Amino acid sequence: MTFSEEIKWHALSLGFDACGICRAEDSGLKTDYMRWISEHCHGKMAYLERNIDKRLDPRLLVEGAKSIVCVALNYYPQVKQREDLPQFAYYAYGQDYHDVVRGKLNLLFDFVRLLRPETQGRCFVDSAPVLERFWAARAGLGFVGKNTLLVTPGKGSYFFLGELIVDLELDYDHPIAQSCGKCRRCLDACPSKALEKPYWLNAKKCISYQTIENKEDMDEEVESAIGNRVYGCDSCQQACPWNRYAKPHNTLEFVPSEEFLSLDLVALQNLTQKDFNRIFKKSPVKRAKFDGLKRNTEALNRLTLAPQTHKF
Repeated sequence: MTFSEEIKWHALSLGFDACGICRAEDSGLKTDYMRWISEHCHGKMAYLERNIDKRLDPRLLVEGAKSIVCVALNYYPQVKQREDLPQFAYYAYGQDYHDVVRGKLNLLFDFVRLLRPETQGRCFVDSAPVLERFWAARAGLGFVGKNTLLVTPGKGSYFFLGELIVDLELDYDHPIAQSCGKCRRCLDACPSKALEKPYWLNAKKCISYQTIENKEDMDEEVESAIGNRVYGCDSCQQACPWNRYAKPHNTLEFVPSEEFLSLDLVALQNLTQKDFNRIFKKSPVKRAKFDGLKRNTEALNRLTLAPQTHKF
């Protein structure tokens, strides 16, 4: 067994569902990325305008970087909320994926350094300028779909991604020769038409952006399209044909509490800061903060009382 094979085997033993390796190099995406930024499709996520050179070339992010070990961890829920309740995106059902994936990645890095003590590198989980889906596709974990998410044939897209960038020369995997083909179900299913064209997401129109990342008043047109979503949106993934193969995860940290699963509109309207801190103590929902979740709840209540026809 080669050292690269040992790394992959150990990643699977830690609970990751997939592991692949690609070369650390310039992504070649500068033109497309700068166009996306120039058209303000990132909304007010100003961090996406910073460290662009490092985002496009991981060798500038990690000194001496030669290889990117990419991992994926399934989060498709074992049990779901009732459809008549205010909906949270599946990724937010359990504990914060940043902590869970990072913990496993750190253990993987420990394993690498146990066998190669001289190894230098860093672990990343959606917390630094790294093109996660691009590198995961380069490492053969799937392909980037028209909804801009990583799609793994036969498994779907409900996966958290993480990277271990190291200064070791390893054996590299190859991208898979598959794509969405002519399918456009994700574009047709997007409630707010945030997927303006294949592979192009306008965050300002995205329900996930408006209910999570946006810290100001929600865009009125997007608000009219949220349906019964109170945090995030899974519509483009739910419409993807590959997700009919999705299987429930085996990660205990992602199992939701009964209290979470039973949250209805009344409970959310009556939610206090203390309740929020207890129910979402280790949850990614904390990213929206108490005020953000209350804003979303108020928007949902307005739609419930006075349904609107959205303009998209």
